[in-house]
Order: sequence, then structure tokens, then C-alpha cells
Amino acid sequence: MSARSNGGAVHDVDAGVEPLLRRALAPVEPPADLSTRVTQKLQSISELAAEELEGWELAAMRDPRNWVRPAAAVLGGAAAGIGLVLLRLHQRHRDSEHAGVRNAAERVASSARKLFTPR
Repeated sequence: MSARSNGGAVHDVDAGVEPLLRRALAPVEPPADLSTRVTQKLQSISELAAEELEGWELAAMRDPRNWVRPAAAVLGGAAAGIGLVLLRLHQRHRDSEHAGVRNAAERVASSARKLFTPR
């Protein structure tokens, strides 16, 4: 039996799937403290990497077998530093967008006050 011969049944299934997809794909707001938690984690990774590198002596670096831990510390610290920079840039961009909306709302309110104040 084809889907067309069934008439309205296919349409009913399609109508039920669309609201389910809308609910499933609806945007979800992240927790309010997510940015703070991520920043703290990235800072702790950077600090741990710096501590790991401070503990190594140059004399021990002559043997290539000893390069793994310092190399991992450098890579981890660099990745955490880049993550912090990107996170802060995103926060500034978001704050500047909010400031632009706030300024526009203030201009509209000011214009409305001027228009409706008795002279």
C-alpha cells in the first residue's frame, strides 16, 4: 500500500512530526554561570601548565624522551590561553551588542518624551 492511497494518514503524521521537531530543535539558554566556570577551568589549566614547566630543568631537556610532558604543558597552556582570549572577545562582543540596543532604546524613549511633553 502506498502512502498516497492512505489519504489523510500521511498528512496527520507530518502534522505531528513538525511540532515535535520544533520543540526538539528549540534553542536552549546556557546556565548563567557557564562563562565563569569555563573561565575558571581555563585559568586553572594555564596555571597547571605553567607550574609543570617551572619544575623542569634545562639539563633534563637534552634527552628527547623528556620532551613529552613539557610539550604537553606548552600545548595545554597555549590552548587554554587561546580559549580565554576567545571567551573574553565573545563576552565583549555580546556586551557591545547589548549596549547598542540599550542606546537605541534610550534614543527612542528620549524622542518620545520630546514629542509628547506639553509645550
